[in-house]
Amino acid sequence: MRHAVCVALLVPILALAAGTTAQGTVVASGISLRVVTGLPEEGRAGPPGSPSPPGPSRPARFTIGVVDTVGGTTYDWGANGPALRMLAQTPGKGIHVLWMYSADMSNTDFPDRNMRYNFCDYSTRAWNWTDPDFLDAGVIVFAERSGYGRIDTDTNGVAVISAHDTTGTGSADYAPVIARDADVGVGIFDYSYGENSAINHYEWPWVAVGMNGKYHLAMIDANNQDNLYYSRCTTWPNWSNAASVPSPDPEPLFPSHNIATSKVPGSNKVCITWTVTPASGYMQEPAYYRESRDGGDSWDAAADLGYPPAYGGDTVPSFHLSSLFPLYDRQDRLHIVGNVAPYYNDTNWVLPGQVWHWCAQNPDAWNLIHACPTESILSSIGYNAMVCCRPSLGEDENGNLFVAWEEFDGINYEPTTSRLRADIWCSHSTDNGVTWDTAFRVTDGGDVTYRFPSILNPITDTVMVEYMIDQVAGFTLYSEGPATSNPIVVQKWKNPYSGVAEDPRDAQQVRMEVAASPSPARGWTAVSYALPRAGDVSLVVYDAAGRPVRTLASGHRAAGRYSVTWNANGAAAGIYFVALESGGNSITRKLVLSE
Repeated sequence: MRHAVCVALLVPILALAAGTTAQGTVVASGISLRVVTGLPEEGRAGPPGSPSPPGPSRPARFTIGVVDTVGGTTYDWGANGPALRMLAQTPGKGIHVLWMYSADMSNTDFPDRNMRYNFCDYSTRAWNWTDPDFLDAGVIVFAERSGYGRIDTDTNGVAVISAHDTTGTGSADYAPVIARDADVGVGIFDYSYGENSAINHYEWPWVAVGMNGKYHLAMIDANNQDNLYYSRCTTWPNWSNAASVPSPDPEPLFPSHNIATSKVPGSNKVCITWTVTPASGYMQEPAYYRESRDGGDSWDAAADLGYPPAYGGDTVPSFHLSSLFPLYDRQDRLHIVGNVAPYYNDTNWVLPGQVWHWCAQNPDAWNLIHACPTESILSSIGYNAMVCCRPSLGEDENGNLFVAWEEFDGINYEPTTSRLRADIWCSHSTDNGVTWDTAFRVTDGGDVTYRFPSILNPITDTVMVEYMIDQVAGFTLYSEGPATSNPIVVQKWKNPYSGVAEDPRDAQQVRMEVAASPSPARGWTAVSYALPRAGDVSLVVYDAAGRPVRTLASGHRAAGRYSVTWNANGAAAGIYFVALESGGNSITRKLVLSE
């Protein structure tokens, strides 16, 4: 199986203090910052990672709402590409949640890997399958070793789950399969297998159910992992033959695809999205979507989404394999959220990242959701990610849109694996995605990393996000760290537009703060600062005589927490001061540079 598809360097475009090795790898503050995009071997761990200097240590916390632990897994590679629908609702009955499960601690082949399911019953206000050991919570979905699934609900509200089973070792043994529950929340499944010879070697089969009762799948050919295919189950359990995305449509060259169906009565719309990953080297990565308006009988030509108006000058945006999540709203309009990164000097970069929303019916099709406030990073992000990525989209009964994504903290990293830790962020819009509220974190750092979020759809009076709490940042599958028991949780808070809740950003209020770590520092230090309200910011390092040495941040900033790295190589040892000014207020902290 192919591992190295492309390489992206993890330093900001304007990291002027960075050096370059003889091999061409950019090095910032003595740390080699790079990420390899790749696919996991089915049953083998990869090479070990390299240690970093110690990262910060502090307890994690949730900034809003309550958190339910619904299950767990040791298989911490949650997704190859974009966010998938892993959390769904049957209105009036309950919440369905799905995750990829293993309890294997050997860090080799995960022989028990499967999709696992749990259900929160509204009538009992409890999850159906709980256990003192959260790894035993939930129920196994498939009889065979399976993985990489997606969930939806059918017209009766029951859970429908897809995956590929891997009972054999050759590409012909990767078979797509769909599981359908016997009733809402029962957890007893029957199966529809892709047994036709034309569809028995496909992986990553994402399922979405249409209002006409058809089960639609988008998947990748296991023989080459390049080509995108569509199939469907029209009458349970019978499948149609898989149909390729025909030339000249660009193939994704990686499992970057996603799928959505309309839930509007009488509509038969289906949409498949994908990005085009470089086969080798660097290139600007475009994004495409393709729609069917008759339940998959025929398809419009592939449409290029174009690029959002991000960055500027000689820096242009590029999509990423972790981008693109489609949703049809209650008025049958197609929405797509995606993350972009800078493309500069013929290279794709992961920082600074941005999250954008697209809807053809808006005056400007692309609208900015969030620009990641992290201005520099102290360690590497890891496989198949950029600094903010994997957005997923949901809608409430009043048409308000909600989006969640994972975002890496530039100064919080796991010292044993040299991998940054991530938090879960959210935002929402009341005007069809034209404008978005200031993004807020629903988790707050600590010695764990929060990964692979999926937001609820449809949303009623409660917003919910499912994600994994990985105890050690860096994938066990690649021997970057030990296998750990990682909780799968659902965090939930009141919908601010339901008329009964305060704005969730109130839980994110901070006071004006500035701090430097480490101090004493040698060569580099991370300066973090917090703003209680939006405004113009000046963050400057002064020497003991009061002379400015380096401006670390300036210009307008939204309320929230930020971090920036000062590369102090060349600065004399001694006492310095970091001064933060904003909104007519100022705060200063001492910083010591050692020999």
